[in-house]
Amino acid sequence: MVKVGLVGAGLMGSTHAAGWAQTPATLAGFYALNRAQAEAQAALYGCQVYDSLDALLNDVDIVDVCSPTDYHYEHVMAAANAGKHIICEKPIALTNAHAREMVAACKARSTHFLIAHVVRFFPEYELAKTTVARGDIGDPAVVRLTRCSAVPKWTTVEGATNWFLDPAKSGGMMVDLMIHDFDYARWIAGDVVSVYARSARGQNPDAAGDYGIAILTHASGAISNVEGGWCYPQGMFRTALEIAGSAGVIEQPVGSATAVNLYLHQTDDTASVPVPRSPLAESPYVTEIKHFYDVIVNGATPRVTAEDGLRALEIALAAVESAKTGRPVKLESAS
Repeated sequence: MVKVGLVGAGLMGSTHAAGWAQTPATLAGFYALNRAQAEAQAALYGCQVYDSLDALLNDVDIVDVCSPTDYHYEHVMAAANAGKHIICEKPIALTNAHAREMVAACKARSTHFLIAHVVRFFPEYELAKTTVARGDIGDPAVVRLTRCSAVPKWTTVEGATNWFLDPAKSGGMMVDLMIHDFDYARWIAGDVVSVYARSARGQNPDAAGDYGIAILTHASGAISNVEGGWCYPQGMFRTALEIAGSAGVIEQPVGSATAVNLYLHQTDDTASVPVPRSPLAESPYVTEIKHFYDVIVNGATPRVTAEDGLRALEIALAAVESAKTGRPVKLESAS
C-alpha cells in the first residue's frame, strides 16, 4: 500500500487530502507549521500529525508539498534527498536556480516530481486543449487568458500576516496567480521565448503590482495575452479564455470559478456551436491527485511535469522583471 504524507494543512493541504482520500493510497498524516490545522485534518482523515518533516519522510512513499511557496525549496529538497516521490503545489519555487536544483535532485534519484498546475485539469481548459490538438482551429496564433480575483487572505500560522502580500514569500501576484495561465499558454502554443509585461496597483496598497498584463511571444510565432489581478472585491473570481487559430476560434466567455461552456467558431461556418462536454463529475483537484497517483503507481504519462513547472516559473519571473524595467525579457531557456 502506497503511503502519502502531506506537508502543509491549510487550504491547499486540505484540498489535496480530499483528493488522496479518493485514491487507493493511504494518507499517513500531516506535518505543518500550524499544528492546529494539522490536528484538525488528521482527525478528519483518521491519520496522525508528525512532529517533524524527518519523521514524516521516514514513514511515507509520496510527499505532497502544500506548504507556503517560500518553503517549497526546503521541503522538496529534503524529500528528494530522502528518495521520495514528490508532488508540489505551484509555483515550483521562487527562483529559477532553486527550481533547476529541485528538478535535478529528483532526476538524480529517479523519483517522480510533479507540479500541481491544476488549471490543466479544469474541464473547460482541458477541452480547449483537446480541441486545439484535434486541429479544429488550425495552428494557434493568439491566446487570450484572464484570471482576476480578490486579494487572497489565507494565513499559515495563528496570527500571522498575509504572506501572499510579501513577494519575498509568495513571489507576488504574477508568480502566484498569473502563473496558472502562463503554464496554460505554454501548453497550448508551445515554448515561450520572450515576455513583455506591465503592472499596476489596484485596491490593495500593500501589494506591489496586484494587476498585470503580460504578452508572451512563443517560439512558434504565436502570441499570448495574459491578464491577472488581485484587484476584485472579496467573493469575486473571474476567468476567461480565447484561442484564435488559422481556421477558427475557441471561446470561453468571462465566467465565475464554476465551469462554463466553450464555443467553437470556425472560418468555414457562420454558426457558433457549443463544444460538446461532459458534466463536471468531480473537483479538478481530485482529478489532478488521481492522475498523479496513476503516474506514480501505474506509470501513466504525466500531464504536467517538473520541467513544465520550471518553465512556468521562468515565464512568471520574466514578467515580474519586465514590469519593473519596462523592457521585454528574453527567457533563459530560449538563449
